[in-house]
Amino acid sequence: MCALRVRPTPSVPWALLVLAFSSGHGTFAADMRVRIGDRELSAVPVGRQMAALVEADWIDQDEAFRTAVGPSEPPASAASGVATWQDAAGGCDGVKTGGWGFHTASNESDPWWQVDLGRSYPLDRVVVYNRTDGNTAPRTRQLQILVAEDAANPRFIELYRHTGEPFFGVREKQPLTVDLRGRGVTARVVRVTVPGRCSFALDEIEVYGSEQPGVNLALGKPADQKSVGAASRVKPGAAPWGAPVAQSPAPQAFSLEHIRAVVRRGEQLAERLRCFGGEPPGLAALTEQRGRIEARCSDMIAAGTVPEEQRRELYFAARRVLRQIAFCHPLLDFDHLLFIKRHDPGGLYHMVHQFYGFGARPGGGLYVLCDPFSDEPKLVDLLQDAVVQHGRLAGRALEPGSFLSPDLSFDGRSILFAYTEGRGAGIEWSPRASFHLFRVGADGSGLAQLTDGPWNEFDPCWLPNGRIAFISERRGGYLRCGGSAPPYDSPTYTLHSMAADGGDLVCLSFHETQEWQPSVDHNGMIVYTRWDYVDRDTNVAHHVWNCYPDGRDPRSYHGNYPVKRESRPWMEMDVRAVPGSSKYVATAAAHHGHAYGSLVLIDYRPLDDGAMSQIERITPDVPFPESEGGKALIRARMAYGTAWPLSEDDFLCVYDRHAAQRGIYWIDRFGNRELVYRAPEISCLSPIPLRPRPCPPTIPDRTRQAANGEAAAQAGDAMGTVAVANVYDADFRWPEQTEITALRVIQVLPKTTPPVDQPRIGAATQTNARAVLGTVPVEPDGSAYFEAPAGKLIYFQALDRRGMAVQSMRSGTYVHPGETLSCQGCHEAKHRPSARQGVSLALQRSPSRIRPEADGSNPFNYPRLVQGVLDRHCVDCHRERNAVDLTGAPGAKHGWTRSYENLAAKYGFYFTVSNGSIHRGVHGGSRTIAGRFGARAAPLLPYLDHQHYGVRLSDEEFRRVTLWLDCNSEFYGAYHDLQAQARGDVVRPQLD
Repeated sequence: MCALRVRPTPSVPWALLVLAFSSGHGTFAADMRVRIGDRELSAVPVGRQMAALVEADWIDQDEAFRTAVGPSEPPASAASGVATWQDAAGGCDGVKTGGWGFHTASNESDPWWQVDLGRSYPLDRVVVYNRTDGNTAPRTRQLQILVAEDAANPRFIELYRHTGEPFFGVREKQPLTVDLRGRGVTARVVRVTVPGRCSFALDEIEVYGSEQPGVNLALGKPADQKSVGAASRVKPGAAPWGAPVAQSPAPQAFSLEHIRAVVRRGEQLAERLRCFGGEPPGLAALTEQRGRIEARCSDMIAAGTVPEEQRRELYFAARRVLRQIAFCHPLLDFDHLLFIKRHDPGGLYHMVHQFYGFGARPGGGLYVLCDPFSDEPKLVDLLQDAVVQHGRLAGRALEPGSFLSPDLSFDGRSILFAYTEGRGAGIEWSPRASFHLFRVGADGSGLAQLTDGPWNEFDPCWLPNGRIAFISERRGGYLRCGGSAPPYDSPTYTLHSMAADGGDLVCLSFHETQEWQPSVDHNGMIVYTRWDYVDRDTNVAHHVWNCYPDGRDPRSYHGNYPVKRESRPWMEMDVRAVPGSSKYVATAAAHHGHAYGSLVLIDYRPLDDGAMSQIERITPDVPFPESEGGKALIRARMAYGTAWPLSEDDFLCVYDRHAAQRGIYWIDRFGNRELVYRAPEISCLSPIPLRPRPCPPTIPDRTRQAANGEAAAQAGDAMGTVAVANVYDADFRWPEQTEITALRVIQVLPKTTPPVDQPRIGAATQTNARAVLGTVPVEPDGSAYFEAPAGKLIYFQALDRRGMAVQSMRSGTYVHPGETLSCQGCHEAKHRPSARQGVSLALQRSPSRIRPEADGSNPFNYPRLVQGVLDRHCVDCHRERNAVDLTGAPGAKHGWTRSYENLAAKYGFYFTVSNGSIHRGVHGGSRTIAGRFGARAAPLLPYLDHQHYGVRLSDEEFRRVTLWLDCNSEFYGAYHDLQAQARGDVVRPQLD
C-alpha cells in the first residue's frame, strides 16, 4: 500500500484540469474490468488524472501556507458608526464568496471603491470578482477602472471602461480580468466605479504587478469607498485610509519554512503510525528519504538565496514522501471506497432547503474507487448497467438525476441511497421532483426502489435489526420560519423507519421541526441532528440527539442550550461514532448554509457548559460558519463535510479550500491532509470504506408500532406512559419553599400553514400553536407516573399549589404506543445517578390519567379561556374610566380581539422566536429560569387581586388567566379558521 508514484506537473488550477479529464473516460485511459463482490464491472484508471490533481492540491496548500492567518473576529453589525474604510476592507481581504465584500449606500450616485497599494507599481492586471447572488451581477456592467499615482491628492486617469455586458465572479469562475501587460501602466491607487446611480457592491478586487505577477498587491491594503449603507460592516483588520503601508517582502512560493514544516509532519506521522503495533511495511525506507530531504533543506537554508525551481522540486519531494507515509497507515487497509458525486443544490441557501428534491442539480452518481491509496486507482460507476427492478421507475436507469446520503450495511453487502429524478418544473413536490430511497447490492446488482410519493425521503441508515431509519416528510407540517423568502412551502421532515423491503413504514419522531442524518453508535442507539426551537431562538439549537432504534426516549446530551450564540457551532451535521471511542465526529455547519463547514469531535463525558466544553476542533483552519464571522463568510467556510471516522485522529472526508468542487481526503488532527480522489467538474460526497464493519448490539423494540404493533398504532386511543422519579432532581436551583404538586402536559401542534407568522399565533413571533392536555399529580417525594397519548409532541410544566407554573420545558418529547418514558428529574444532571433510594411513590400505583384543564385550553382559545373573566371583572370598570379596552370586540391586528392586543404584549409573558431572540432578555434566553417566567413574571399578575380596585377572582378564574400567561400568552390554538377562533368557537387542529 505504501508504493506510490506522483509525477511532477506544472502549476495548473483545478478548474483547468476539467478540460483534460472530464470530457469522457477515454480522455485519460481505456476502460478495464475489476471485480467487486461476485461481479466484474467496467472501471476507468484514473492514476494520471489523480497525479496531476494531487500536485495541484499541493500547490494550493502551499498558497494557503503563504496566506495563512488566524480566525478573524466576527464582523460588527451594520450601524451608522461604520466608517467607509472599515467596510471597504472587505473588497481586498482575500475572501471570495460570491456575495458582497463591501457595499456602499443603496442607490448611491457615482459610487466608487479604491485601494492604496502603498507605492507605485507597474501593473500587470486587475481582476474584479463580482457579486452574483440574487441576480445582482448586471448592476456593475458599466464598471470603470481608474488609477492614480498619489494617495493623498489623487488625480485619476481612466484605465478601463467595461462593455456593458454583465461579468461574474468566484462561483461561476468568470471574474473580469483587465490585462495591462505592455501598456506601461504604473499606479499606487486603483479605483473601481460605476457612473450614475447604483447600489454598488463587489466581492473582491485583486491587483497584480508586473514585477511579481503572482502576488496580489491589493491584499490587506488600506481601502476606502464613497459611502456606507445598511449592508455595510466593520471588517476585521481594516486599516484607515492614509495609514502607512508596511513594505514587507512577499511570501515565497515553496518556501524553505514550508518544506521544513512538511518534513516535520512526516516525521511525526511516521512515529504515530509505529504506535499501531510495529513498523508498517515500507515505512523505514520512507523515513530514510525524509531524512535526506531534511538534510537538503538545511543546506539550502545555510546557502541563503535559493531559486524557486529548486525550492519547488524539494517541496514536491517532501510532499511525495509525506503522502507515501500517510498511505502506509494501518487504518487505510481497504481496497474499495464508496462515495457519491453530486452538485451542490440550488434554491434557497438554507440548511432545510438543501434537501428538497426540486433544488437538486442533475448529475453525479454512485461510485467505487478501487485501490484508492495506490498510484493506479480505478473508478467504477456502480450503477453502470443497473435498472430499477420494480415500481414506478421499473426498467429505467437512474440518470441523470441527483444522488444523496449513501449508507452501507454492516455486512458490507447492501447500499442504501436517496435519488431524485430532478425533473420538476420549478418549485414542485411530486414523485418526479422529490428524493426517494433505493437499495442496491455492493456489486451494483439488484437495484430496488423502496419509497415513492410526493414527499422527500433521504438519509437512509441501516439499523442492527435489519430495519432502515430514514428522514421523511410524511409526518406533515411546515417550518415555522419558512415560506416567505422565497415564498414557497417548507415541509417538515423527521425520523422514520421501515422494513428492509420498504414495507412496515412507521414514524419514529413526532417532532414539529426538521431532523437529519441518522446513524448508529456503538451502543446500538440512533444519533441524529434535530432542530429544536420550541419557544426560543431559531438559529442556535440543531445538534446531536439520541433515541432507541424504535424511536423511544429522544434525548439531547449535548449542545441544545447554548449560553451565547457565538460561543459554539450553530449546527452539527453528519454525526458519526468514532471507532474505539465514546466520541462522535460532526460537521460544524451554518443555519443559513449547506451541510459543510469545519469538523469537530463531540465528547459527552465533560459537563456541557453551553459553549465548547464538549467540543474539540479537528480542522481549526476553518472557523465555524455563521457563529464565527456571521452570514457574510458562510459560503467561504463551507470547506469540509461528511467525515467518516477511522479513529479519534484519522478521518476520511470531503474538502475544498475554496468551498467549490470538494474532493475526498484523508486528514488527521495534526494538520495532515492528502487528496484521495477529486472530480474537477463536480463535488464528491460521503466517502465510506466498502467493507464489513462491526455491527452494534440489537436493542429489542419496546413499542407496539411496527409489524406486530400496527393494530395498536392505528387505534385512536394508543397510549404510552411517563415516569418521573423526582421532579426536584434538577441541575438548577428551585425557588425557596417551592412545592410542586402537579405537572401540566402541553401539546405542541405542527404548523399547517406554510408562510411564516401566518397566522400570528400570539404576541411572540414564529411561535407554535399548542393545546393544554391537562395535569397529572406529583407525589410528595416529587415522583409522577401517568398516561400520555402516543404520537404527540408534548412538554411539561411544574405547577405549585395554586396551579401556577414554576418551571417549563422549552423543548419537546413524545411517547410511542406501549412505551414507558422515564425521567430522573426536571433537567436533571446527566453525569450522576439519582439519589433516590427505593421505589418512587408514584410507581407504587397505576399511572394517572391526564385531568383536563379549563374550557378554552384544549383546543387553546384566548376568547374562550380568558375573555369571560375580563367580561365579568374588568370590562365595565375600564369602560367607565376610559382605560385600556378589554372587550372581546374583533378588529385588532392579526385578527385578534381588542383585549388581547392591549394585554398580551405589554402585560403578558412570552418567549419570542426569531433569529437572535436568545439575546432578548426576559423574552429570550436558552432555558427557562425557574420561578421567573409565565404568570409569576407577567406584569399582569399584580392586577389579579383585590389591591387592584377590589378585584376578586375565583380560584377557577385565577387559574384561567394564569394558565394563559403560562402558555406564552397565546391567542390562537390552531393555524386555520381564524375568524371562528376569534369568536370563541371550538376549532380543532388539522394535524396533531
